[in-house]
Amino acid sequence: MTKMKNLTIPFVLSLLLISSIFAAPASAAVAGANLKVTIIEINPYPAQIGQYMDLTIQVENVGRDRADDVSIEVVPEYPFSLDSPTNAVQNVGALAPEKVASKEFHLFVDKNAQKGVRSIDIRTQADRDSPWSKETFDIRVGTETFDSKGTVELAEIVSDPGVFMPGDRGTVTVTLKNTATAPTVTIDGEDFDTNARIQAATLVPLTDGITVTGVPFSEMGLLGPGDSIDLTFNVEVSEEVRDGTYNLELALEGNSFDYNSRKNIPLDVDSSNVKVIPSKPLKLVNGEATLEFDVANTHPNEFSSVSIRPEAEGVEFYPLEYFIGPMDPDELFTIEFDAVTDVPAGENGDALEPINLTLSASYSNGINKHENLVSNLPLRNVVETQGSSSTSIIVAVMLVVLVAAGVLIYRKKKQSK
Repeated sequence: MTKMKNLTIPFVLSLLLISSIFAAPASAAVAGANLKVTIIEINPYPAQIGQYMDLTIQVENVGRDRADDVSIEVVPEYPFSLDSPTNAVQNVGALAPEKVASKEFHLFVDKNAQKGVRSIDIRTQADRDSPWSKETFDIRVGTETFDSKGTVELAEIVSDPGVFMPGDRGTVTVTLKNTATAPTVTIDGEDFDTNARIQAATLVPLTDGITVTGVPFSEMGLLGPGDSIDLTFNVEVSEEVRDGTYNLELALEGNSFDYNSRKNIPLDVDSSNVKVIPSKPLKLVNGEATLEFDVANTHPNEFSSVSIRPEAEGVEFYPLEYFIGPMDPDELFTIEFDAVTDVPAGENGDALEPINLTLSASYSNGINKHENLVSNLPLRNVVETQGSSSTSIIVAVMLVVLVAAGVLIYRKKKQSK
């Protein structure tokens, strides 16, 4: 038994040593170059059966270290094939952190391919001694074509909320319209109908932190001359997105790939919110006061369910919360709270340490509820004693008596003359 224990301990130590040797390169790889692959263009899109397509692939180094010798490889499977096997791998060269590069590949779509979504593998290598990493992408193949000559245009864009705040969820609705005005059109002596067929529509975010959820629209049917259709997409903006206007891309598949289009859809993000500003001095006199505040909506669109709630230790407020309701952009609303406290205060106007007053503003931007705080507002607490008040009255009475005596003396002197 002792002999087996003596053999087991060296064996375990050997395993730990071997695992540490293999673990070291892995940890180094995490801190090294890291390649992110994206297909940025497919032309034509969708890929046409029996035709060539151009595939533009972008690689970005999102790691902390330089990639010394980057290569991109396309590994096609049926129905895709490269124009030449020697073009499967393209070298990018060195790629510093946060730098991007792109390469274009030419592939053929088999003439017997079926319409639908097919996948293709793309491999990348940071340098010649590094292992290859693989990602799989979907490519739509084989859109039906028609002889219709209707033209689909983007007629309107409506987002809800109109301006997103970081962290908001909402919708973007696009209206597509067939701009044809007559049921038929004659081209080179041949008559065509002016119906428009929308076969697919996808909204693609172009910025990190903005996502579009839900299934893309497909096979939406036929639009006659002058007809329109509304497509609504669900959009989410993360908390990290900064203020600004961002573009989403609306990709449309129409009558044939000749009529496909990509349109920019702007999305506004603005973090400005509800401001609460004292409109009178914040002071409690003899333990009570009426506090007045101006509430302003500084956001570019309307807020709903706006309410303000004050809090201060040892102070009671009436009402507990002031409900304002909807507020338009740049609208100013004045509110009042009655405040009462039994916190000790300074005598004859000499206040002790101010009480910390906190105001919270809650409101809704579309379906999103928000709350922001206005804190560290000093609320002075003073006492005006009866002695000080009576002294003021006595001084005022004496002034009146002196003025009256002066007037009488003046009149008597005038009469004696």
